[in-house]
Amino acid sequence: MMIYGLNTCTVCQRARKALEADGKDVNFRDVRADPLSETELAELIAEFGDRLVDRKSNDYRGLNDWLKNSEAEAQISAQPKVMARPVIRDRDLLYLGWDEAVQRALLSA
Repeated sequence: MMIYGLNTCTVCQRARKALEADGKDVNFRDVRADPLSETELAELIAEFGDRLVDRKSNDYRGLNDWLKNSEAEAQISAQPKVMARPVIRDRDLLYLGWDEAVQRALLSA
């Protein structure tokens, strides 16, 4: 299982702790330190579309107008912190966020 996020993201940290406590083998990738490749980013955008960009974040509000009007791929490539997180890959399935639905899908009952 792979979590894509930021080391400083508290939601990513909670997800990682919960998954590890549930016995999952979890790898973590900080997308700021190790940015997504074009192929990886294209796959995530194909799955989540514009939901992959966190438009409520200060980092998004700090983007210039040109980037705000650009595609999600350009926004995340220019500023990885605008990616909604965590993104969790469990084999061939992808999940966005750490809400109750994602927790039910990934954690043992």
